[in-house]
Amino acid sequence: AHKHQVNIRLAYYPPYHSKYNPIERTWAILENHWNGSILDEVETALKFASTMKWKGDHPVVKLVHKTYENGVKLTKKAMAQIEKQIERLTDSTHEVFPNLGNWFIDICCSKTKVI
Repeated sequence: AHKHQVNIRLAYYPPYHSKYNPIERTWAILENHWNGSILDEVETALKFASTMKWKGDHPVVKLVHKTYENGVKLTKKAMAQIEKQIERLTDSTHEVFPNLGNWFIDICCSKTKVI
């Protein structure tokens, strides 16, 4: 958030509720688009992904060569610093997002609220 000066909203979707997750819905459309095709090369999969449409739009498709680093853990001290930047929507009377405290958090680059 600070590096790019943007506020970030993270949404945690409950297990088995893919109907609410736009990524899962897009994935289902892509699977139908390449249904029955042999995906024997990366280029084939990229071509299918770039030619599909979701809600009338073609997605931006690019191959990422960087390996995702897993196993990274924060110390309690580091997490305490990050917690200062997080706003949890736990107020059930929140006018825009009532009762969403379990599913959304905002990571703010400043003290401004994400709406």
